[in-house]
Amino acid sequence: MNRRHFIALSLTGLMELGIGANLSPVLARGKGKDSYSIVILGDTHFDTEPESVYHSDYLEPNQRLNKIQRDEFARNGKMWRELCPRLVKRAHDLITPDTQMVFQMGDLIQGDCGNPSVHRRFLDDTINYFKHQLGDLPFVTVTGNHDVRGTKAEAVYHEYMPGRMSKELGRNIYKTTFGFTIGKDAFLFVDFNRPDDAELERLLRDTQGARYTFVVVHSPIVPYDGGFPRWFFHGSGNKKETEARRHFRRLFAQRDVVVLCGHTHKTEFFDWYGDGGRITQMTMNSVWTREDMRNYTIVSQGAEAYGEKCRKNMASEANYKELMALFDEYRDGLRQYSVSPAAGVYKLNVSPAGVSVDFYGGDSETVTHTFVLR
Repeated sequence: MNRRHFIALSLTGLMELGIGANLSPVLARGKGKDSYSIVILGDTHFDTEPESVYHSDYLEPNQRLNKIQRDEFARNGKMWRELCPRLVKRAHDLITPDTQMVFQMGDLIQGDCGNPSVHRRFLDDTINYFKHQLGDLPFVTVTGNHDVRGTKAEAVYHEYMPGRMSKELGRNIYKTTFGFTIGKDAFLFVDFNRPDDAELERLLRDTQGARYTFVVVHSPIVPYDGGFPRWFFHGSGNKKETEARRHFRRLFAQRDVVVLCGHTHKTEFFDWYGDGGRITQMTMNSVWTREDMRNYTIVSQGAEAYGEKCRKNMASEANYKELMALFDEYRDGLRQYSVSPAAGVYKLNVSPAGVSVDFYGGDSETVTHTFVLR
């Protein structure tokens, strides 16, 4: 998609959505603005070999963390040697005339550079790589925790990424929480590391009346059952954060939002009813470390299984009861829940008839599984 596919805020856009002056609609390619697709990559942890290219200045004094992170460097180098380039090639081949953009769900890079200038180069190299591989479509990413990890990395990201996203979207982006529309649909990108609640509320107000509202965020909105169960949007568990979590859960449910996220390195599906509405959450993963992760194998399923992994792993934790109460808040409203370790590429299909995601495991040529979101 070239720049002529983007326009300033139009009278038509104002009439359709009543959107505010900082949200620009996008002119759709192909079928038209009522039906379109978006190719999506989950976490990518882009990196390369040798690790000295981006990590020569890395120095973590904590030996336990040092080992974990250096193991991650080795993991990334190996998967980007062969598997992930195959996955990106498959993403390219999924682009069709109605494809509007490519989304990436955060943790674009590994981070851990130890040098702010290297971190900036890491970000720039990575987006340039994806642009080269995927063509001229806008490449839009959301902030992940690895994207801001390292010496002065957060400052670098917040200086670099709004400008880069401005180029991709053809309009001025000032923050790492931002939004735009495609036709009658709203896309709200949320920085979960540094929640800007006022900006998110403004975006929700400005897109009242959207046909579909998509919240794109690295961490889940509905808590996930895993090793770091508090690592989600407003998830720390203190009183203030709990109030914020429930406040936005209510706002999201009343808008019947579709959440697109990453972070867990799994393919997960939640469909939750409560607070007078519905939140459907699709978690996507492109960390393809083993060939067999192309297979869609469910390892946890059904509302009764939600929270069981945490229950087994966290029984000795001081906040165990609080964590179980957290899962109990959502369990009764779960209509669908499934978890798979599968990794691959995803294609979001949007039309008046509904919303679905086709998952292609690894670089599979045919659809591995389809998720119906609306």
